[in-house]
Amino acid sequence: MTEQLSARQDGPAEENGWGDRAGDTALTVPLPELDPLVTTGIRAHATVLYPFLPFLTVARVRPGPVSPGGTDARLRALFASHAPFTLRFAAFHEEPGALFLAPEPPGPLAALTRAVRARWPEAVPYRGIFGPEGLDPHVTVAHGEEFGAVRARLAPALPVTCRVTGVRLIVHDGHSWQDRVTYRLGAPGPVS
Repeated sequence: MTEQLSARQDGPAEENGWGDRAGDTALTVPLPELDPLVTTGIRAHATVLYPFLPFLTVARVRPGPVSPGGTDARLRALFASHAPFTLRFAAFHEEPGALFLAPEPPGPLAALTRAVRARWPEAVPYRGIFGPEGLDPHVTVAHGEEFGAVRARLAPALPVTCRVTGVRLIVHDGHSWQDRVTYRLGAPGPVS
């Protein structure tokens, strides 16, 4: 992951493509068991794909009945074809500017990303800043330069086990991320 993080360019979002924009969407796996460990100001999650499709492309996606053949139906079918899984987070890892947890095993999250990318190849992870494949599965715990105190404070809480049962579509409104829908893994049933 070192090479991936060091590939990030310096400069404002407008210059390097980094930074959340109004209308961005993302597919994430909520990991509420890790919320107490995350100091970034957002809920704990692992990213399946960021950014996904522009909001106008997925604007009709919402809880309730699904329109056959649309993005919502395709997402529902894609995630229903993947079984729920369990992840374990046992150790902190550090890269320049980021403290993170890597899932054990990483395969189920990587498989979700591969499946979404195969269906929507135009959705390039992290706008291509970390290369065409994006980053390895991870949960960012903190940003900054020195993580010794954070590690010492949070290490007693590890390991943490998380059951993954769904993938959440979120939308950036220009100020913060808002939940749109959660697609259940392993079941074609209703979204929430």
